[in-house]
Amino acid sequence: MSDGLFDGVLAAGPVADLVGDAAWLRAMLDVEAALARAEADAGLIPAAHAEAIAAQCRAEFYDAAEIGTAATEVGNPAAPLVRALTERVGGEAAGFVHFGATSQDVVDTAAMLIARDAVAALAEDVEACGDHLARLASAHVDAVQPGRTLLQHAVPVTFGLTAANWLSGMDGAADRLTTLSGTFAVQCGGAAGTLAALGEHGPDVVRRLAVHLGLAEPALPWHTERGRVATLAGALGGVSASVAKIAGDITLLAQTEVAEVVEQGPGGSGGSSTMPHKRNPIAAVSAAAAAAQAPGLVATLLSASAHEHQRAAGSWHAEWRPLRELLRSTGSAARWLRTSLERLHIDVDRMRANAELTGGYALAERVTSELVTEHGVSRAKAHDAVTARCVAGEPLVDALAADEVVGAYLSAERIAELLDPASYLGSARVFVERALRQHHARKEG
Repeated sequence: MSDGLFDGVLAAGPVADLVGDAAWLRAMLDVEAALARAEADAGLIPAAHAEAIAAQCRAEFYDAAEIGTAATEVGNPAAPLVRALTERVGGEAAGFVHFGATSQDVVDTAAMLIARDAVAALAEDVEACGDHLARLASAHVDAVQPGRTLLQHAVPVTFGLTAANWLSGMDGAADRLTTLSGTFAVQCGGAAGTLAALGEHGPDVVRRLAVHLGLAEPALPWHTERGRVATLAGALGGVSASVAKIAGDITLLAQTEVAEVVEQGPGGSGGSSTMPHKRNPIAAVSAAAAAAQAPGLVATLLSASAHEHQRAAGSWHAEWRPLRELLRSTGSAARWLRTSLERLHIDVDRMRANAELTGGYALAERVTSELVTEHGVSRAKAHDAVTARCVAGEPLVDALAADEVVGAYLSAERIAELLDPASYLGSARVFVERALRQHHARKEG
């Protein structure tokens, strides 16, 4: 379902069109055409009839709104579409339209076609985000940045490490998408999952149908075994979670009082209806907004996955809209994140200034460690001495040098060295290099 007023923000990117009404109508007709041809290949119906059916399986021959209205009579859109298709085919071939199949076969298989194409488009944006993040991590491997825990300054990190963590999450999301290929399988089980109407030819028709559509062949029909839908929902939810983390960090780093990153978009982007000075990170904000739709949609799909007996009474119907919306919102989130990363400007000088904002207080633990490991001071004594001198507003180097415990072992010069953010980055560079190697390895192979 499209809601044009909000589509510019919440339905950005190519996925929206790939899951729209026109795409669903086309996918269901593709299933009907492929089914007729598979049955002709198996010798069940004349080849000429199959081609007559396929010739009428063109989306422009049908009106999605009319099909949707007619669906209220039978509870799904496949049945009225089959009726309309049968009328267009006419003649002897009309008797073989939808032969041996049930409505759920058509809708489920169409859903797999839709999901396959949407995931492919989504994956392109996810991969592009990963490439942008790899470049950021490489370019800023040594750019000192305040670490932040519980939204407070912690020991320093590098922006390269920040970007590398973003990269790791995005690469993981991309990997989850690549594992979905076997999930996209045809559904063909007939009335109760036995394909009884096709006699002994049932399994052969399923195999041929899968080949015609380029989908996987399942071991058996999955009318009420919805693991495929759950797997897809989980993967999409994971992508949205990765996007949400990165988009959230970008919006925080772009705050006026932080100002470590800024989106430099085209004129007018990020503006406000009332405040002329505003330069909002609107692409990151939109990515976060789209990603925030995912948890509820994933939950709906998982809660609807328990289908009764051989065909469900309502649970199957409950999947249609949230599946489409989850594909659409995840696609929008990834496209907006890609846009944000393309616009992102990194202010390394501001990062360094912010890292020094506390005057070394965030590195006070290093002084404690030096006293303990290098001078044999008990940890409790060293901790208490350093803590007592960490008084807001006092220059920390001078305060520590004046302390009778600290000053007895460390000069002001040594204390200043210990409180230099650039000298206390641990294995940040190593971790960045690992993330980059992993990224490049997966791209190459």
